Amino acid sequence: MDTAELHERLSKLPIQPNPALFEQEKKRAESVQNRIADRITDFAGSMTFVYLHILWFGTWIGFRVEHYPFGLLTMIVSLEAIFLSTFVMISQNRADERRQVIANEQWRTVQQEEQQNERLLRLSNEILDLAKEIHVAGAPATPASRPRAQ
Repeated sequence: MDTAELHERLSKLPIQPNPALFEQEKKRAESVQNRIADRITDFAGSMTFVYLHILWFGTWIGFRVEHYPFGLLTMIVSLEAIFLSTFVMISQNRADERRQVIANEQWRTVQQEEQQNERLLRLSNEILDLAKEIHVAGAPATPASRPRAQ
């Protein structure tokens, strides 16, 4: 999957893609093995895959390619299950990588917000101190301290 195809797939989403996820997907797409695994898991997780297997099993049994208990078919299906379970694990690892990228990005955001909040709190305290100084400097004298007019 090249960058243009990836960008096109992500641009069809209703929301803007997370830039950190986009970068992670771009790095992942650089590996041929990852692209192959992604294609296989995309296909294996589709209804086309299910329909193809229904047709295949029906044909195998209907045309009596082998007799019951279908030893060769069982072996083929077992091998397929082994490989598909491996691809499921690859897909889960990919999802974990995505979650980790999002978690790292959220942690950075929280850290930046905390620093910003600390700066704002310091500024608020400085403004409060200045307001107190202005109030003290500009406060009218009390009646006892004013000179009496004679």
